[in-house]
Amino acid sequence: MSTEILHSAIPYDIRKGLPGIQPVPENDWLWVDECYGAQMAYRDQLIAERLGDVHYLEDGALEAGREFLLTLLSKLSSFRDFVVLDTHVIRPDGVQIPIDWDQPLVTAGRLGQADYCILQKPEGASEHCLTGAILCFPSSWTLSEKAGRPLMAIHVPIPEYDENIGKRVQRLFDGVQPGRPIWRANELWHGYANLHQPKSEKDPRRSYGPDAPFFRSERQVIMRLPETRAVVFSIHTFVTRNPNAASA
Repeated sequence: MSTEILHSAIPYDIRKGLPGIQPVPENDWLWVDECYGAQMAYRDQLIAERLGDVHYLEDGALEAGREFLLTLLSKLSSFRDFVVLDTHVIRPDGVQIPIDWDQPLVTAGRLGQADYCILQKPEGASEHCLTGAILCFPSSWTLSEKAGRPLMAIHVPIPEYDENIGKRVQRLFDGVQPGRPIWRANELWHGYANLHQPKSEKDPRRSYGPDAPFFRSERQVIMRLPETRAVVFSIHTFVTRNPNAASA
C-alpha cells in the first residue's frame, strides 16, 4: 500500500506559534479525521508484519493497558461511526477488530488513530518510565531503544531536552489528573511523507528546514488513568505537503 497518507490541513492553527501545554477542551482527547481509513490500514499492516517493532508491554503494565483499552472503548461508544460490542468493534471503514484483553495495546492500536504510550512511576523513583506502547508512526526514534527507560533517557539525543526541560515535563506527568487531560503540538519538517520513520538514536535524523517537501505535526495528549494511575501519552500524527517546498 502507499505510505504517502496526507492530510489536507493541520486542524489547529500553528501560524502564530505552536500550541503550548493546555487543557483538552471537554475531554476531547480522541480524534478521528479524514485519514482514518488510510492510516488504520497502514497500522493494521505494521502490526501484522512488524509487531515486535511497534509493540511493547511489560508484565507490570498489563492492568494499565487493560484500563486504557476500557477507556478507549467507552470513548469510541460515543462516536456514531463505531459499533462497540462485547467481543469486537466494527470500525468506520468496516473492519472488525476483536477485543483482546491480553493484548490491550495491540487492540487499541487497531482502533484509535493515534499511537499510545504507557508511562508509570515506580515506587521511590523520580521519573516516569515507558512500560508499554503501540508505536506505529515514530518520527526518528525506535521503540526498542526507549522501552523501559525513564523520561530523560527516552529523549536522548534531543539537545533541547536538558535537565531543566526534563524537570518541567516530569512535573506535568506528576500533576496531570484523571478526567483533565492536557495537550501540546510539535512541528517537524520531513523529506518523506511515510508515517513510519524509525531511526536509532545512534543515527541522528537529518535536519530539514521550512523548504522540505512535507510538514508533520503531532498532537500529543497526556492523560492519567484513575485506577492504575498510569499516564497515557497519545500521539496523533498529521502530515501535509509543503506548498513552499524547494522543488515546488
